[in-house]
Amino acid sequence: MSFSISGKTAIVTGGANGIGLAIGRHFADKGANVMFADMDEDRLVKELGENKEDSNIRYFAGDLREKLTLANLLSATIDAFDQVDILINGSRQVVPSDPLNPDDDAVEMLLQQNLMTALRLSQLVAKRMIKQSEGQEGGMAGTIVNMSSIAARRTHPDLLAYSVSTAALDQMTRSLAVALAPHRIRVNAVAFGSVMSASLKDTLRDNRSFRSDIEEHTPLGRIASPTELAEAVQYLSCDGSGFMTGQIMTVDGGRSLLDPVAAPAH
Repeated sequence: MSFSISGKTAIVTGGANGIGLAIGRHFADKGANVMFADMDEDRLVKELGENKEDSNIRYFAGDLREKLTLANLLSATIDAFDQVDILINGSRQVVPSDPLNPDDDAVEMLLQQNLMTALRLSQLVAKRMIKQSEGQEGGMAGTIVNMSSIAARRTHPDLLAYSVSTAALDQMTRSLAVALAPHRIRVNAVAFGSVMSASLKDTLRDNRSFRSDIEEHTPLGRIASPTELAEAVQYLSCDGSGFMTGQIMTVDGGRSLLDPVAAPAH
């Protein structure tokens, strides 16, 4: 059983900061070719430096909500590395929402950002994986990993939009897993709890008591590092998880085992 991703090519969206950046760097350190994709070009340049042809790291900046941008991202990846083996849909937003305000468009916005972007890119990349695996016998044609959240199955009124969008992402994961299984493409998701992402860092900076609240509602008593999440994503991306598809792997320190409705699932 192999947990290696060396020599594989991965696209990681949301790659300019936080969790996406950590996953991409982890994959690159493990020998994978990585295309970091994000809207924030300045941050990509700051974190990754200039694109170098002799490196296993590239980056692509653009609005991934646009279909043409997604097509250009795939083309850039193929131009740089000739193929794509792994897609990590890590681009996501968390915004508060008011479930009683009919003018609050957070649900529509997050469905576009957290669901539709992942779906459209998965469809494009899956077609490429199928094409490049033609004539090959045995083995997997590719893997797709979606970044979800335990908010998909917990209830907190202020996170209505985020909860709805991640719940939809979980169902998308299962549906694509069944549709793509005959093509030897696996689709899974990681539903995470409190991970030290860029957004969580900002929240903790503004609300210091929030850290203790999270730790009190997490049986393991701490916030995960992005590297711990990256290792879980690596497992779902490698041959070692070759018989797993359509699964939502929970990485939350036991948070979802408890049932305090008032504790947000970040």
